[in-house]
Amino acid sequence: MPLGKDRLLPGLLTAVLALAAAFLVHSLVPVLPAMTLAVVLGLLAANLPGTAVWVAGRARPGLDFAGKHFMRAGIVVLGLKVSIMDVMGLGWLALLLVAGVVLVSFVGTYVISRVFRLPAETSLLIATGFSICGASAIGAMAAVRRIRHVDTVLPVALVTLCGTLAIGVLPLLVHPLQLTPLAFGAWTGASVHDVGQVVATAQTAGTTALGIAVVVKLTRVLLLAPVVAAAGVHQRFSAAKAAGKAAASLPPGTLAASSMERLPPVIPLFVLGFMAMVGLRSSGWLPPAALDAGAGVQDILLGAALFGLGSAVRIRTLLHTGARALSAALAAWLLIALLGLAAALLMTA
Repeated sequence: MPLGKDRLLPGLLTAVLALAAAFLVHSLVPVLPAMTLAVVLGLLAANLPGTAVWVAGRARPGLDFAGKHFMRAGIVVLGLKVSIMDVMGLGWLALLLVAGVVLVSFVGTYVISRVFRLPAETSLLIATGFSICGASAIGAMAAVRRIRHVDTVLPVALVTLCGTLAIGVLPLLVHPLQLTPLAFGAWTGASVHDVGQVVATAQTAGTTALGIAVVVKLTRVLLLAPVVAAAGVHQRFSAAKAAGKAAASLPPGTLAASSMERLPPVIPLFVLGFMAMVGLRSSGWLPPAALDAGAGVQDILLGAALFGLGSAVRIRTLLHTGARALSAALAAWLLIALLGLAAALLMTA
């Protein structure tokens, strides 16, 4: 049953106010990405005595709505940042290296998460977020695999934490590793999770580093579509197989209820929308003002979604159940940093 606007309004207004605060802090301290601040404010709202009751009560329906539907809308608009020509400009070697980093980090993070005895669905979401584009990728994978909204909260918290860690740690390694701005930018783009975190990290080494970092990162973002499509094919095959087994186990002439359920789409509509926006950006038809407006809309949508997700995290529960998850995330973060560094050095040799 659809939620009435009166039920959604308190949570949506709360998200808007929190997002305004996040943008304000970001304007005062540019090194802190607004998206990361949105998650942090959500965490604070969920755990401070003065706000915890509000976000868990009257504001919860609207915050859940933002966490799910604004996330999907934000992924669509994210496509306006990706230009096929910019990606192809990296050259085939760089494209193969970036794809290799995504593939190996996806598989490696999933295996690490399972070694730490995390559930399969949680491991899948962590692997997707860490290897591709953070919370946006987690939202896309959760949708195509029909994973509950509440189960995305821990992966989003982990990918935000490790991406924020990269902002502080990676710039400190430029001189010890004797990296050129070009190599550092490529490393940042190949290994840091969220686009905003990539910008915050790479800009510490100048415009050259920032330019290559953004292009490499958006190449990873572009891989969101094929990865989600592959997950959708697998999900559809599994659902059809389960329905067939259920039907076969019933007496002749009886139709299994599960076989009557609509099979999940191979590619969700919002991922198709993302690809359409990539095509529109690559066409060159949109003026800079439209692209800037799209970037602003995307920040608003994803920021509100991330605040909604962050506001569902209870620190006490996270400390009780998330120790293994945190260990797995840090191990995966180290793996991706090493893979990204190796790819960056080969890319810029």
